[in-house]
Amino acid sequence: MPELPEVERAATLIRTVAKGKIIHHVETTKDKLVYSGVTHEEFAREISGRTVKDAARYGKCFYIELEGKGRMPVLHFGMTGMLKVRGQETPQYRRKVGESPGVWPPRFFKFILHIQNEASSEFTELAFCDARRLGRIRMVTSPLSEPPISELGFDPILSMPSVQDFQKSVSKRTCPIKALLLDQTFSAGVGNYLADEILYQAKVHPEQRCNTLDSGQILALHLQVADVCRITVEANADDSKYPDHWLFNHRWGKGKNLKQNMKLPSGERASVKWTTVGGRTSAYVAEVQKHPSKRKSRDEPPEDTEVCIGRRSEVEDPPRKRLQNQHAQPRQFITQDGDQIVDPAGPRDPSKRKHGGEDE
Repeated sequence: MPELPEVERAATLIRTVAKGKIIHHVETTKDKLVYSGVTHEEFAREISGRTVKDAARYGKCFYIELEGKGRMPVLHFGMTGMLKVRGQETPQYRRKVGESPGVWPPRFFKFILHIQNEASSEFTELAFCDARRLGRIRMVTSPLSEPPISELGFDPILSMPSVQDFQKSVSKRTCPIKALLLDQTFSAGVGNYLADEILYQAKVHPEQRCNTLDSGQILALHLQVADVCRITVEANADDSKYPDHWLFNHRWGKGKNLKQNMKLPSGERASVKWTTVGGRTSAYVAEVQKHPSKRKSRDEPPEDTEVCIGRRSEVEDPPRKRLQNQHAQPRQFITQDGDQIVDPAGPRDPSKRKHGGEDE
């Protein structure tokens, strides 16, 4: 998914090709899913003939400021959205574009702005494309004070909070820190690869619970949230310009049997591992990002397990009895927001396990 730096690049592209120029007319395609709260005809009608005053970004959203009365577009790329300019190569999230810039109109376009330079009477064509239809096109009167932007958290480039406010906000949560960083109502614009990089640079394990972070870890996170985002924006989301020592350059090989060649500052080989946090695949470096609970001795009982004297305890049950106890309890999960929920399907019946494999 395009993240904060890719969206910043899109806003910069609009400013470059359209600022101060007139949207002469707009081509659109019908898509009731991508167009949210507005039809494609209404979208074209409301912005045609208006001058582009500016373009800006907040979080993963970007918007076009237009002169005159009326609403303005607020856009979100979703998973595969992008902007294309006719006749130009198009930078794309992490991989090269397979379609030639000579193919026009581009596949999966939702709208094409025909932008006129009054001084030279030349036209530029700017297209918004979305193959998977997870992007959104909205029209609002005041982009920063209306949803979806008004519902977002701080922006690491535009509105980074103080260390004190950051610490208060993090420490009161009980979810894993990776899940919190991905929560757009907390840190707007931070996506999966940015969160992994922030945690690696801060030396924090993605599964560590927010309320267990010490002041040094929170200070490191505050620094890296701002620093990692700044570096990616300054590179204009060109990953070839990202620092060589970043985890970003080594986090994409899960399941591909690629030979790992990441090195630690000491020169030793780093072990890039993967886990799932908040429903997203998370990469981390085992030697650098150590989970506090996993540093304890295996002989030490879990904190929430009661070891009793004079009566049977959970850890004293024989293996068969423990298995029965496990299936007698509903399975519990932690959501991205730290809420605890119970599996609506109820406890699993051991007799319904698939032979020789995992639960269905």
